[in-house]
Amino acid sequence: DLAAAFRAHEQAKATDQAVALRVPLQDGATCPVCEQTVTRVPAVPTDSAVPAAVAAGKAARAASDAAKAAVDARDSAARDRERELVAARLRQEQLDARMAALHAQLADAAEPEELHRALAEHGRLRQELTESATAVRAGREAARRARAAVDAAQERLRTAWRSFDATRDGLARLGPPVTDREDLAAAWAALTDWATAEVARQRAERADRVAAVTAAEAQVTAVEERVGGLLEAAGVPATDDPVRAAAVALERAEAELRELTRRREQAGELREQRATYEREAQVARALAGHLRANNFERWLLAEALDLLVDGASTILRELSGDQYDLVHDKGEFFVVDHHDAGLRRGVRTLSGGETFQASLALALALAEQLAGMSTTAASLESIVLDEGFGTLDTATLDTVAATLENLAARGDRMVGVVTHVPALAERIPVRFEVRKDAQSARVERTGR
Repeated sequence: DLAAAFRAHEQAKATDQAVALRVPLQDGATCPVCEQTVTRVPAVPTDSAVPAAVAAGKAARAASDAAKAAVDARDSAARDRERELVAARLRQEQLDARMAALHAQLADAAEPEELHRALAEHGRLRQELTESATAVRAGREAARRARAAVDAAQERLRTAWRSFDATRDGLARLGPPVTDREDLAAAWAALTDWATAEVARQRAERADRVAAVTAAEAQVTAVEERVGGLLEAAGVPATDDPVRAAAVALERAEAELRELTRRREQAGELREQRATYEREAQVARALAGHLRANNFERWLLAEALDLLVDGASTILRELSGDQYDLVHDKGEFFVVDHHDAGLRRGVRTLSGGETFQASLALALALAEQLAGMSTTAASLESIVLDEGFGTLDTATLDTVAATLENLAARGDRMVGVVTHVPALAERIPVRFEVRKDAQSARVERTGR
């Protein structure tokens, strides 16, 4: 239809153009298409007028548009069907794959009758499980009630035991028998039997006890008479109250005993004083030997060195964290390493920082003891330490700085430090910093 409409449209358009060319032509004119002289212009057909051609063209165009719209609609429908076909094929492939997987899974599956039997057995087991769960709940409830009853019974048993213990404690002075703590009834029975027998025994022994009391009173009278005789023999005046007289005599005897004890202690003190005097005499004899011209100087130097090493050892122990003690033997210095089982070794084995610590300890000890070692009223009021801090690690440097701060904080000595170590310089409260440039150097005071 579309092709026929196109052909009709083209034919009508060609006819219309031909008719339009014929209208202005005259005989003998030149044809505008072929440029030839037209001898005679053909007559215009009656059915090929311009209006008819125009109407035919419109009809052909309408038919063409309708045919084109129909083609487009059919093409759209065909594309929709194509998409539906592709989706259906994809779904078919998925279903085929799923069917193949199901077939593979069900390859070894049981028959429907067996499955029905298994389902029936499953239902029966589920019913039994439900009944068992109900029975378990009932059993738990019964157990809970039983536990409550047991707890109540145990509480009553504890109350009964407390009552039994209170009763037995009231009879403790009479010595009741040991009871079985596992059987309350047996314990009560044993205690009751013992109480009955004890009452009978006490009643039977009442007469004997009355006789014993009478005998005891007679003995008291005899003792009082005997005490009176002893007081009379001791020269104590007889009184109506012999007990008081005996107490007075006892007090006098105790006073005499205290006096004897005091004299004995005094004798002991005198013996100790005598021993002290004897030791002092020995020291005096030894000192006399040391004070001879050939021994005094050596003894004095040894004593000074001993004091110096003792003081330096105390300072070194503080600087080294209780690791080293300083000792000397025949003019040689040694350290005792407490971190190595008290090993004694020479000071030459110390590291650079440890050697500085030992030297600082000796210098500080010398400063402390200078006044005592001098024959005049000399004192070391200033100490200047020049370098030596660069060999110390951070922890040791902090310990040395803290020691110097404590030394300066006493107020009786000025401590000066010459150092290039910034960490130590920052801890010094008053500093004189030397600053140099290309031309000169200057000293600036910083700090407090």
